[in-house]
Amino acid sequence: MNELIPIFFAADDAFVKYTLVALTSLKANADPSRRYQIYILQTHVSERYREAFESLESRNFRIEFVDVSAYLDRYGDALHVRDYYSRTTYYRLFIAEMYPKYNKAIYIDSDTIVLGNIAEMYDHDLGDNYVGAAPEQAMRQTDVFGTYVEKVLGIDRMYYFNAGVLLINCALFRRDKILEKFTKLLGAYTFRVTQDEDYLNVLCEGRVLWLSPAWNTEVYGTLPVPESEMKIIHYIMVSKPWHFPDCRLKDYFWHYAKETPVYGQIQAELKSYTDLERGEDLASGDRLAALAAEESKREDTYFRMMNPGLDLDRVRILKKIAQYEKEGRFDEDVEDDPPTRTLKPGEVDFLRKSPAAKAGARLAFAAARKFVAKLLKEGKMQIDAFEGIENFRSLRSGAVITCNHFNAFDSFAMHLAYDASGQKKRRFFRVIREGNYTNFPGFYGLLMRNCNTLPLSSNTKVMTEFVQATGELLRDGDLVLFYPEQSMWWNYRKPKPLKPGAYRFAAKNHVPVLPCFITMRDSDIVGEDGFPVQIYTVHIAPPIYPDPNKTICENTHYLMTENYRIWREIYEKTYGEKLTYTCPPEALGEFR
Repeated sequence: MNELIPIFFAADDAFVKYTLVALTSLKANADPSRRYQIYILQTHVSERYREAFESLESRNFRIEFVDVSAYLDRYGDALHVRDYYSRTTYYRLFIAEMYPKYNKAIYIDSDTIVLGNIAEMYDHDLGDNYVGAAPEQAMRQTDVFGTYVEKVLGIDRMYYFNAGVLLINCALFRRDKILEKFTKLLGAYTFRVTQDEDYLNVLCEGRVLWLSPAWNTEVYGTLPVPESEMKIIHYIMVSKPWHFPDCRLKDYFWHYAKETPVYGQIQAELKSYTDLERGEDLASGDRLAALAAEESKREDTYFRMMNPGLDLDRVRILKKIAQYEKEGRFDEDVEDDPPTRTLKPGEVDFLRKSPAAKAGARLAFAAARKFVAKLLKEGKMQIDAFEGIENFRSLRSGAVITCNHFNAFDSFAMHLAYDASGQKKRRFFRVIREGNYTNFPGFYGLLMRNCNTLPLSSNTKVMTEFVQATGELLRDGDLVLFYPEQSMWWNYRKPKPLKPGAYRFAAKNHVPVLPCFITMRDSDIVGEDGFPVQIYTVHIAPPIYPDPNKTICENTHYLMTENYRIWREIYEKTYGEKLTYTCPPEALGEFR
């Protein structure tokens, strides 16, 4: 492979010295068998500095200075800047339009040192992503900045990228008119905290190939990777080795600075930089945090402008679900679980035999029925049908009931299906998380602890009690509801890959699996979160029975894969579309 690698920097006369240092480090560690075209985007860099770059040029390493004045003139004073920023920070937005011959390009800030082979970063396949980028550590590690991007932009702090090192999908930037969209957004809303980085995150949201932080190791807080793994060091914000003699990781910068003709100038700048100036730099960081806090309190945030009436937390969860699907993280919850207290042996009456457990169940079930009746009356929960209820009625033994998990109300829907089935001689139990049992507050806590729940536990002795009790319940003819997807994703309509635990219980205790899958559609009622209340249809498929000629392991696998096949069939028939996922096929395992 000897594809030309286009790499862009942005500089002005005040910063071009550091561009030269960054470029020196990049060339020193680049694969000499590859070809590189370097572009320095600028509006005015004096000739004396341009000559300093000539020594870096070679047969496979070409450097060109490019004037972007014409692009800047389009925007006049609309490009907001503050503190140590200049308008050069916006130059990266122009790359795709300026160079239509490139389908892909690298952009690197000048306050960096490149320790890795830059060709390895370029060779990432961007697919349908707009950019390849690493997470922004300021948003992840400092709450005021994380709160800012979540409240103002509506982007999860864990999925906000740093725009100082980018692999840009130029072809998609042009096809989807990202520069044009930026122009419109610039006229509609001013991001004042991280400026062009905010615009890029909004424009590229959900279309980011997440690179290892090794490719953008920000000198901020806790380093995201061990020092030995760093491929690009990024001296963000005021962490500049040419201003602070005690700057972290400064030795990497000075190692390459010594190899440039501007080393003396940079040394002189460090020596002449006063404590007063350093104090002003640090104060600018405090001002930025204060600005982020101020912007977070605005009523006219970008999120509210784009999503009038919608609850920010719900929007953020939906975005997180989309990202988790893309990454194949199906077994992880997207909402924070309640804190967990570890259960102690003997604490849970799993079989509900004691008078106290029976009394608690009667009280909790009465409260739950009253609560669900109110939800149904007010239209906050809607069920139009129990399709296949005859399959529920056909059960003549204990059974493992399975259901997709997308809402706290799905367990209410399943209990209503149980009520409709007439299986009153068989008690109905639900498997829940440990934290839901131990720490869930208020009314829901009452239900979690008393409505025939079977809590899992991180205590191995309690888990032994759980396994023994669940097996006994199934053998005695009771019904146990499992959520074999493991995670709950709010209003997620697709079946997720399944975990084997539920099916092992069925196989080991010689009871069938009753696969239930709830589909949904929008109602005319808008909930308090600004989203339509969903109308549920509970689909109940025929029971799947273990094969007496198979081993427990064989039956576990058979029951699990057959359950998924049935769920897929219900999904495709109900929604009228083929079930597909945005993650790579290998992330689905055998459920692809």
